[in-house]
Amino acid sequence: MLRGTVPHVSGPHVSGPHGPVPVRIHEPQDTARAARAGLVWAHGGGFRHGDLDMPEADMVAAELCRRAGVTVVSVGYRLAVGGVRYPVPVDDVDAVWQWACAQGFADRVGIGGASAGAALAMSTALRARDAGRRTPDLLLLAYPFVHYPVPGAAGYDDMVHNYVGRLTDLPPDALPGGAPLEGLPATHVLLSEFDDLRASGELLAHQLREAKVPVTTYLARGATHGHLNRPADHPDAVDESLNYFAGALRTMLQ
Repeated sequence: MLRGTVPHVSGPHVSGPHGPVPVRIHEPQDTARAARAGLVWAHGGGFRHGDLDMPEADMVAAELCRRAGVTVVSVGYRLAVGGVRYPVPVDDVDAVWQWACAQGFADRVGIGGASAGAALAMSTALRARDAGRRTPDLLLLAYPFVHYPVPGAAGYDDMVHNYVGRLTDLPPDALPGGAPLEGLPATHVLLSEFDDLRASGELLAHQLREAKVPVTTYLARGATHGHLNRPADHPDAVDESLNYFAGALRTMLQ
């Protein structure tokens, strides 16, 4: 059952290479637990839609904070509209990740996101790995869109073109399913049963296992792509999906 937003919420801005990046910080009432683990979270929306108020941002962050007892920083990254394109959204999420690490607000910190936000979270983890910076302690990826093309799926050319500006020679951290994956942290992949993009998440899990990255998957039965953004339509699937991610987050408290 969803129980609403946790009480302690704040909303500063983080300095990024393209200007301030709004964030919303959800803090659990147990401050000792909050200091032990945290999560940076990026909503989805095809790289061009979404904000900090949408359920996939605000509700998910609040519920993961409450259920897992960890601090969650939700990122209001710039969208691919009005001429904004890759790498701006990744730069914004990466800036918040670096800020979170510098703040030291938690001993262990994960990163995650939904759909396009999952690509941004994974790309941020790859950037940190490749730059020799602090890497996340875990990855949470909800119905990730991290490949182009997606096996068996069509109709995503416009989304990719809008985000990257082309459909060929895609940078590895734009849609990171094509990047080297070795050295990523334990990854937890949430799949929707009725989802044209489900194949991207399934392929990613296969690739991660091949790269010797610990990975788990959970299939939300009866759910469609983006179900975390429609809790009224998929109450049971959303509840179970949040429990799956919360359980993964609690491993950082052990």
